[in-house]
Amino acid sequence: MTKRAASIAVGEKNASLEMRSGTMGPDVVDVTALYKDTGVFTYDPGFSSTASCESKITYIDGDEGVLLHRGYPIDQLAEQGDFLETCYLLLYGELPSAREKSDFIYRVTRHTMVHEQMSRFYSGFRRDAHPMAVMVGSVGALSAFYHDSTDIADPHQRMVASIRMVAKTPTLAAMAYKYHVGQPFVYPRNDLSYAENFLHMCFAVPCEPYKINPVLARAMDRIFILHADHEQNASTSTVRLAGSSGANPFACVAAGIACLWGPAHGGANEAALNMLTEIGTKDRIPEYIARAKDKNDPFRLMGFGHRVYKNYDPRAKIMQQTCHEVLDELGIKDDPLLEVAMELEQIALHDPYFVEKKLYPNVDFYSGITLKALGFPTTMFTVLFAVARTVGWIAQWKEMIEDPHQRIGRPRQLYTGATLRDYKPVAARG
Repeated sequence: MTKRAASIAVGEKNASLEMRSGTMGPDVVDVTALYKDTGVFTYDPGFSSTASCESKITYIDGDEGVLLHRGYPIDQLAEQGDFLETCYLLLYGELPSAREKSDFIYRVTRHTMVHEQMSRFYSGFRRDAHPMAVMVGSVGALSAFYHDSTDIADPHQRMVASIRMVAKTPTLAAMAYKYHVGQPFVYPRNDLSYAENFLHMCFAVPCEPYKINPVLARAMDRIFILHADHEQNASTSTVRLAGSSGANPFACVAAGIACLWGPAHGGANEAALNMLTEIGTKDRIPEYIARAKDKNDPFRLMGFGHRVYKNYDPRAKIMQQTCHEVLDELGIKDDPLLEVAMELEQIALHDPYFVEKKLYPNVDFYSGITLKALGFPTTMFTVLFAVARTVGWIAQWKEMIEDPHQRIGRPRQLYTGATLRDYKPVAARG
């Protein structure tokens, strides 16, 4: 990493700030000494111009529509690899050899079961509890069961916790789904792949055998890959901020799940599906396109545009292909939602209004349709996002803990409240 100097003048005070260059992406100005030298802070709501950390995990170029995990393009990982291989890459920094992959799969598979007391923990939730509420509670509760992997200063315990999180989150998610629909829990099976095992735990019932459909399992695996990590987004930043205090990894991931629950973050695919349902049929699209262009109309097209990507979301192409594969496999030929989606996509790619504003379809646009076709209710969409993103969260957490320059997160503020004033007894307050 090369270093250069930048200067800033604040009144009569001057600060010489270090400039840093990464291997890819924009340079950054290190403002650590700004307050000490000038007495002022930076002001950046939403942190859209602030690098909060140094990372080697994921790189995004929003203008060019690029997403790389450890240097590998997301489309190559999704089309040629599998999810556990991507997990290994995110956690260890390199793609595994055949032996390393086999060993990693073995370790993850043998950690998929959760303590039997967890089933009684679930019974404490109302039967109509939202699955994401159950996930926040159950993932956080893992720290009460696995005391032998909460010492963040021990590298071995950090790795054990990482494996446990990747392995057990699908089990907890499937249990949340089963509890939500009122069916008995299904134990994980060691003879199935990661995606196959998850589908089996979600959709198998004791009264009849469940046959794994390889096309659907592959689609589930791709969905996991496409959502595995996405740089310093809101939930990942939440995990890092919680982890900066020294909190155990289970608590940190639970905090990430809570952040993901927000409709502006993990709930986007559910919102996109609800929008398509609201539009209903192709003949109503012009009406909604006109509403989307009307600044005075509160209606917004969901699943289009992205805060980071100013070009086509690189995950959307793979998700579109996967969506078609699932619908074809299930014989869904004339799905009205897909027809609306296809027409909306063409309009967004060619209509001058959408092109000018760069409102391209994103990954959420197609993932909602795909998950619905797989049989999941909309209440489970964000849960599936959490299952996929857990490895990204834990990789980012692990990187932060091992960073010698890591400090507890403590953002500053621009205070606009009352100035100093004296307390008055209640009788004197008028």
